[in-house]
Amino acid sequence: MTRELTCIGCPMGCTLTVEVENGEAVSVTGNTCKIGENYAKTEISAPVRAVTTTALTAEGIPVPVKTAQNVPKDKIFQVVEHIKRTTVTLPIKLGTVILEDAAGTGVSVVATKSVG
Repeated sequence: MTRELTCIGCPMGCTLTVEVENGEAVSVTGNTCKIGENYAKTEISAPVRAVTTTALTAEGIPVPVKTAQNVPKDKIFQVVEHIKRTTVTLPIKLGTVILEDAAGTGVSVVATKSVG
Protein backbone atom coordinates (compact mmCIF):
# COMPACT_ATOMS: atom_id res chain seq x y z
CA MET A 1 0.00 0.00 0.00
CA THR A 2 1.18 3.55 -0.71
CA ARG A 3 0.37 6.60 1.44
CA GLU A 4 0.95 10.26 0.65
CA LEU A 5 1.87 12.51 3.59
CA THR A 6 2.89 16.13 4.00
CA CYS A 7 5.84 16.34 6.34
CA ILE A 8 5.37 18.61 9.36
CA GLY A 9 8.92 18.14 10.65
CA CYS A 10 10.25 21.43 9.26
CA PRO A 11 8.93 24.42 7.30
CA MET A 12 9.61 22.82 3.89
CA GLY A 13 6.41 20.72 3.99
CA CYS A 14 7.71 18.01 1.68
CA THR A 15 5.21 15.71 0.00
CA LEU A 16 6.18 12.20 1.05
CA THR A 17 5.33 8.93 -0.63
CA VAL A 18 5.45 6.07 1.83
CA GLU A 19 5.34 2.39 0.95
CA VAL A 20 3.62 0.56 3.80
CA GLU A 21 3.70 -3.17 4.54
CA ASN A 22 2.16 -4.73 7.66
CA GLY A 23 1.64 -1.31 9.26
CA GLU A 24 5.28 -0.27 8.86
CA ALA A 25 6.94 2.17 6.47
CA VAL A 26 9.33 0.20 4.27
CA SER A 27 10.40 3.11 2.05
CA VAL A 28 10.02 6.89 2.02
CA THR A 29 10.56 9.17 -0.97
CA GLY A 30 10.04 12.88 -1.53
CA ASN A 31 11.84 14.02 1.62
CA THR A 32 14.67 16.52 1.33
CA CYS A 33 16.10 15.72 4.74
CA LYS A 34 16.28 12.93 7.32
CA ILE A 35 13.52 14.60 9.36
CA GLY A 36 11.02 13.68 6.63
CA GLU A 37 12.00 10.04 6.65
CA ASN A 38 11.77 9.85 10.44
CA TYR A 39 8.43 11.71 10.44
CA ALA A 40 6.94 9.31 7.87
CA LYS A 41 8.04 6.20 9.74
CA THR A 42 6.63 7.49 13.03
CA GLU A 43 3.42 8.77 11.42
CA ILE A 44 2.70 5.34 9.96
CA SER A 45 3.53 3.23 13.02
CA ALA A 46 2.79 5.47 16.04
CA PRO A 47 1.86 9.10 15.27
CA VAL A 48 2.68 11.73 17.91
CA ARG A 49 2.11 15.46 18.30
CA ALA A 50 3.00 18.34 20.61
CA VAL A 51 -0.02 19.88 22.34
CA THR A 52 -0.21 23.65 22.77
CA THR A 53 -3.12 25.37 24.50
CA THR A 54 -3.83 27.52 27.53
CA ALA A 55 -4.50 26.71 31.17
CA LEU A 56 -6.43 29.10 33.39
CA THR A 57 -5.76 30.65 36.76
CA ALA A 58 -8.54 30.80 39.37
CA GLU A 59 -9.07 34.39 38.22
CA GLY A 60 -9.59 33.24 34.62
CA ILE A 61 -6.25 34.52 33.33
CA PRO A 62 -4.96 32.34 30.47
CA VAL A 63 -1.45 30.90 30.72
CA PRO A 64 0.02 29.51 27.47
CA VAL A 65 1.29 25.94 27.88
CA LYS A 66 2.62 23.03 25.83
CA THR A 67 3.63 19.44 26.32
CA ALA A 68 7.33 19.00 27.11
CA GLN A 69 7.46 16.14 24.58
CA ASN A 70 5.16 14.81 21.91
CA VAL A 71 2.23 12.65 23.00
CA PRO A 72 0.45 9.86 21.12
CA LYS A 73 -1.96 11.41 18.61
CA ASP A 74 -4.89 9.41 19.99
CA LYS A 75 -4.31 10.98 23.45
CA ILE A 76 -4.44 14.65 22.37
CA PHE A 77 -8.03 15.31 23.46
CA GLN A 78 -7.45 13.57 26.81
CA VAL A 79 -4.34 15.69 27.40
CA VAL A 80 -6.23 18.89 26.57
CA GLU A 81 -9.07 17.90 28.91
CA HIS A 82 -6.56 17.22 31.71
CA ILE A 83 -4.98 20.66 31.14
CA LYS A 84 -8.41 22.35 31.18
CA ARG A 85 -9.11 20.77 34.60
CA THR A 86 -5.83 22.19 35.98
CA THR A 87 -5.80 25.56 37.76
CA VAL A 88 -2.57 27.55 37.57
CA THR A 89 -1.43 29.64 40.54
CA LEU A 90 0.21 32.98 39.74
CA PRO A 91 2.90 34.06 39.38
CA ILE A 92 4.12 31.46 36.89
CA LYS A 93 7.50 31.49 35.15
CA LEU A 94 8.38 30.31 31.67
CA GLY A 95 9.21 26.60 31.77
CA THR A 96 7.41 25.85 35.04
CA VAL A 97 5.77 22.44 35.06
CA ILE A 98 2.05 23.00 35.58
CA LEU A 99 1.02 19.38 35.14
CA GLU A 100 2.97 16.14 35.39
CA ASP A 101 1.98 12.96 33.56
CA ALA A 102 -0.75 14.56 31.46
CA ALA A 103 -3.56 12.04 30.90
CA GLY A 104 -1.29 9.15 31.87
CA THR A 105 1.14 9.77 29.01
CA GLY A 106 4.17 10.34 31.26
CA VAL A 107 4.62 13.76 29.62
CA SER A 108 4.69 17.02 31.59
CA VAL A 109 2.96 20.24 30.55
CA VAL A 110 4.98 23.45 30.94
CA ALA A 111 4.23 27.18 30.82
CA THR A 112 5.48 28.83 27.62
CA LYS A 113 5.32 32.37 29.02
CA SER A 114 5.83 34.05 32.38
CA VAL A 115 2.51 35.42 33.68
CA GLY A 116 1.76 37.51 36.74
